[in-house]
Amino acid sequence: MKYDFDNAAPDRRGSGSYKWDSQPPFPCGDASLIPMWVADMDFRTAPCVIDALRRRVEHGVFGYTFVPDDYHVAVDAWFRRRHGYGVDSALTIYTSGVVPALSAVIKALAAPGKGVIVQTPVYNCFFSSIRNNACRIVDNPLLRIDFSDGSFAYEIDFDELERLASEPDNVMLLLCNPHNPAGRLWSRDELMRMADICRRHGLILVSDEIHCDLTLPGSTFTSVCSLPDDVRCHAVVCTSPSKAFNTAGLQIANIFCGNEDLRALIDRAINDNEVCDVNPFGVAGLIAAYTEGESWLEELTAYIKENYEACRSFMSERLPELPLCRMEASYLVWIDTTALGMDSDAVEELLLQQAGVWINSGIMYGADGYIRINIACPRRRMMEGLERIAAVLRPKLDSHV
Repeated sequence: MKYDFDNAAPDRRGSGSYKWDSQPPFPCGDASLIPMWVADMDFRTAPCVIDALRRRVEHGVFGYTFVPDDYHVAVDAWFRRRHGYGVDSALTIYTSGVVPALSAVIKALAAPGKGVIVQTPVYNCFFSSIRNNACRIVDNPLLRIDFSDGSFAYEIDFDELERLASEPDNVMLLLCNPHNPAGRLWSRDELMRMADICRRHGLILVSDEIHCDLTLPGSTFTSVCSLPDDVRCHAVVCTSPSKAFNTAGLQIANIFCGNEDLRALIDRAINDNEVCDVNPFGVAGLIAAYTEGESWLEELTAYIKENYEACRSFMSERLPELPLCRMEASYLVWIDTTALGMDSDAVEELLLQQAGVWINSGIMYGADGYIRINIACPRRRMMEGLERIAAVLRPKLDSHV
């Protein structure tokens, strides 16, 4: 491999890192805390991005930023090459992040008091974005499927989705594709079926596709934007290079919307929410990532898949009572912890206090009995974290049985 991800993780302590320098929600008994929580990789970003940012710094002036044509050319070429659809600049609204984008879309297209359908377990910021816009969270829980090898996955409860969509006060389906925290890639058939339900009942389909470029080797991502035009014109897609290139701090994202009327409403909400301006580093970083970052990304996703396989093997051998969700994309492993007989917040607290490992409780995603761990780090660090987790949970499992 050209890029050495085993040694591409600098010490982030004391750097103002949200992941490494935040105060844990519970006391931590180990000074050498291993953070395996927030969706933020420990790897340096692609060298081409660093070089582009260095050139921008050397310019020395960081005033109000105009987004050039090169930006839109890079976005269009990337999505044509990687995901099979083009993005005209006229259909694109840029903003500072996917969460601000989602909030603006909800503000623009869902009146206060209206229902926004989500499919739990799901990204926790979906809940806050809906609540912050005075809308109602309407849950269409995913259906779990268990496999003979001990793993599991999720599928959509289409019958319940149909019922919820038929209620006139529900106006939007907020979709996570690829799914966070379950790592599912929704198939073209599933997307078409969801889109058909939304079309027949007058719902707007909004797809958060921030993890799309972290599709793992052997899996295939399908974007809502790659569906037929009659679907695209009633849908909104939010994207960013931030997850795949580890550039969340650069604060850049895009909204794709093929419907002129919807796009005008969203653009108005982007301005009302004051997230219409972006910084010069976000622009430069996106152009570099989408123009020169493909080979780095290919090696990154291969490394993450190897991490996932190593994690799955470890859990199967040492903690077989805790099944893993099959992961097709992202670097977030979703684990069933019901065998411990503890709620998820208690598991998070236990691992912080006794293992010095910070994970995410499933409760924040709407699913008690699960935890989410981040494996986007050098393999030796991941394995150390897993060893610590096993040292604490193995006795708990033995005593619970």
